[in-house]
Amino acid sequence: MASLDELLAQIPIGQIASKLGVDEETAKSAVTRALPTLVGGLEANAQDPAGAASLENALQQHRSSGLLDGGVDIDQVDETDGAKIVSNVFGDKKNDVASALGGISGGADSSLVSKVLPILAPIVLAYLAKKYTGGQSSVGSGGGGLGDLLGSVLGGATSGSGSGGGLGGLLGGILGGGSGGGIGDLLGGLLGGGKK
Repeated sequence: MASLDELLAQIPIGQIASKLGVDEETAKSAVTRALPTLVGGLEANAQDPAGAASLENALQQHRSSGLLDGGVDIDQVDETDGAKIVSNVFGDKKNDVASALGGISGGADSSLVSKVLPILAPIVLAYLAKKYTGGQSSVGSGGGGLGDLLGSVLGGATSGSGSGGGLGGLLGGILGGGSGGGIGDLLGGLLGGGKK
């Protein structure tokens, strides 16, 4: 079963901290905010049949990347590819998403989140590709298997309704207690808006 914790365990926080010139706690803060948001964005896109087809294609391309073999080495991550993935996931809202994540108190600012997202994106796709193609290759055209996989990573299979509010509430819960509702609603609006 795929999970956010399992995915997070694949991320070399220390290497990311060194690359970005920050301490590990700050890097971890940025990663733990960006990761569920990235997966949530992928899930929002997968609700649309064209988005699901595009994501399935991307997973096929990342299936043989070898990025996760023997532990992730940040030097092996293609950040140019990561930037394209982030643009595909969030579109013209990517700066809004980074700003929203950076606005959460206690840790990473939006410029750091903007730098972390393209590093994480290829790792997330490699992880999802491994899970998705490892025994789940006979998936119907509706993207249900893909949606279920993304839902399980986010902490429970999704109903497939794809409402931005549910995603926002989920992200709010993942991103942190008290102020979570506002940020979750904001991200839910950003991620769910116009994805029909």
